[in-house]
Amino acid sequence: MELKRILHVEDDPSIQAVTRLALEMVGGFEVLSCSSGPQALAQVDAFAPDLILLDVMMPGMDGPQTLAGLREHPALADVPVAFMTAKVHPGEIEHLRGLGAQEVIIKPFDPMQLAQQVRLIWQNSRR
Repeated sequence: MELKRILHVEDDPSIQAVTRLALEMVGGFEVLSCSSGPQALAQVDAFAPDLILLDVMMPGMDGPQTLAGLREHPALADVPVAFMTAKVHPGEIEHLRGLGAQEVIIKPFDPMQLAQQVRLIWQNSRR
């Protein structure tokens, strides 16, 4: 199986745009950008992502709540999830991994390196 489709959930339009460009132009991925947890939950089944990138801090339904909702979809049980956050406190990163995240990508990220970071997360999740 190959990594092709990435669901990206991020409420900040500028970060959403940079992430989408980085993944589509540099990585060659197909990206579905959602601005909220509920939007992601509504569109995820039709999109069938190979990997999910989730912002942690979002109004209303935050990243961890969105992850819990996504995990209720049987088809997504094995889809790797990476959180994206500016909170780099080690305890916070461990907490997010404990929720079932494969990895935590620190913001601000390097757009030129993001596709490679995502590929590594994907490869590590397949082991």
